Amino acid sequence: MPPVAVWLVRHGQSTSNAGLPAVGHGDVPLTELGVEQARAVARRVDRQPDLLIVSPFLRARQTCAPLRERWPKAPCETWDIFELTYLSPERCRGTTAATRKPMIDAYWDRCDPDYLDGPDAESFSSFMRRLRDFNERLLNLEDGFVVAVGHGQFFRAFMIGLTTGFDATPDWMRRYRATEVATPLANGEIVELSGPALKGPGG
Repeated sequence: MPPVAVWLVRHGQSTSNAGLPAVGHGDVPLTELGVEQARAVARRVDRQPDLLIVSPFLRARQTCAPLRERWPKAPCETWDIFELTYLSPERCRGTTAATRKPMIDAYWDRCDPDYLDGPDAESFSSFMRRLRDFNERLLNLEDGFVVAVGHGQFFRAFMIGLTTGFDATPDWMRRYRATEVATPLANGEIVELSGPALKGPGG
């Protein structure tokens, strides 16, 4: 049986979200506002989770820290629920969201699930495999309350996949991009899912 409830938490505001130049990818920290958003998330989690899941990226771990302080007995595991790294982090070092826009537009216009922007980037097909793995691991958990702290792109794609499946196709990429641009998850936003919703198409 899947968990009774899964809460998906997007990390608090990072320095990149605030428009500051990129200093890396996995090691981007929270801003002061992001730290406050992380504390607000911890206040909303009013019962001890049976499992905390966190992305390995710094901004997610910092968002999870107040949760771990509030519920120190809750087991915590690091899963590969990190952001889609579709642009090469090395190529983007020192850029801002505004200066990356031409590269972002070119990537999504290409709409190739197997394209790699560089040796340190990730293909969309690989991203989809991580989404499928996340879903399967959740379904194999015992009943309970799970809180996953990660990234907006990952969780938005996961929610789409629960209704359409996790096949890496150009059409899927286009649907995902349109949805992510139109309705991005806010920093510190919590999406509450019930166990039955996790079964996905045909479940």
